Amino acid sequence: MPPQRERDGSGEEAARQRTIDAIWRMESAKIIAALTRMVRDVGLAEDLAQDALVIALERWPTAGIPDNPGAWLMTTAKRRAIDVLRRAKLQDRKYEEVARNADLFAEEDYDRVLDSEIGDDVLRLIFMTCHPVLSQDARVALTLRLLCGLTTEEIARSFLAAEPTIAQRIVRAKRTLAEKKVPFEVPAKEELDERLSAVLEVIYLMFNEGYSATSGDDWTRPLLCQEALRLGRVLAEIAPREPEVHGLVALLELQSSRLATRIDASGEPVLLMDQNRAKWDRLLIRRGLAALERSRKLGRPLGPYALQAAIAACHAEAPTPAETDWIRIAALYEALSRVAPSPIVELNRAVAVSMAFGPAIGLQLVDELAGEPALKDYHLLPSVRGDLLKKLGRLDEARAELERAASMARNGRERELLRRRAAECVPEPERGEE
Repeated sequence: MPPQRERDGSGEEAARQRTIDAIWRMESAKIIAALTRMVRDVGLAEDLAQDALVIALERWPTAGIPDNPGAWLMTTAKRRAIDVLRRAKLQDRKYEEVARNADLFAEEDYDRVLDSEIGDDVLRLIFMTCHPVLSQDARVALTLRLLCGLTTEEIARSFLAAEPTIAQRIVRAKRTLAEKKVPFEVPAKEELDERLSAVLEVIYLMFNEGYSATSGDDWTRPLLCQEALRLGRVLAEIAPREPEVHGLVALLELQSSRLATRIDASGEPVLLMDQNRAKWDRLLIRRGLAALERSRKLGRPLGPYALQAAIAACHAEAPTPAETDWIRIAALYEALSRVAPSPIVELNRAVAVSMAFGPAIGLQLVDELAGEPALKDYHLLPSVRGDLLKKLGRLDEARAELERAASMARNGRERELLRRRAAECVPEPERGEE
């Protein structure tokens, strides 16, 4: 994330800072990937990218934001990388060649480059940071930092872990990759298999961050979803016999089909049951169902991603919310809880059960999760509980739970949505008096 500058309190300064934050989130992964190809050190690459950002923060407020800020940041970062290589007196031919031949992109060339070598660099970066010399948690945390531009705090919330723990994990991971000289490449088949689960998890979490942004003023980050889906499709070409790869692609295609309907014209969130299903992207739905079928045809039991894709397919195939097969969705969540048990899966299962068999049963399942340490700061627990209490007519309790959820939410749009839902929990006589 960009370092925060002193703000003068003006709306113009705040708007400019939000714009720069958004640019950094969109461009940082491509820049870090390209720099990693140059310097072969992911920690140094991230530092160089941050240096370019600091220069932008100093210059853009007076000079204005360039027409193509991504190209500006890329060129500035690569110049910094060349300076570092030269200052380090790396005089052998290899580094002389890097310094001489590293391209400095003109803005008109940037789109072409993104479609070619930098796109490939992002996938290489994922495989590098998912190397087995790192623990699974370290791989995912580091890649979320580099690929999604998340802060340590945001990653800690994704892991439901303490922020200092995540910070130490990321620092150690970068140091280990440098010490072990992990190559910047897509591995051969025998090495690919052992990294595949971590790569799938990273792409999955990358998409989720785009689908429901952890923090900030935007409910979704569509470009992050598009990049995750692109990487998933590339991975399906690399590993066509892996059912979970196709399962993940199916899930991302199906979820992407309703991305445009998740916000209204003013950017406010629109929940699943309120979305206009006629505007769901039918091409993406067909692609998702086809990918799910490819996963099934490989003849192995459905894994976590394929099961989630099957749940998404139930929504995609229902013409209206009332026609959704909630009993099947509840059964699929039951299967998912056995394959990949977690408190969040159980919370989702409780929602499905409430839709299939009534809010009282769903509330009972949610209350059983109240003592889960991992959900202590998870805002969707009180959010779900508040919804169920509202359906049961326990409006005072529902309002308290939704207000608690709003106080825990970090995304501005989501926080306002929860506050509005809490305000709706007013008994009818009180509404009449107003």
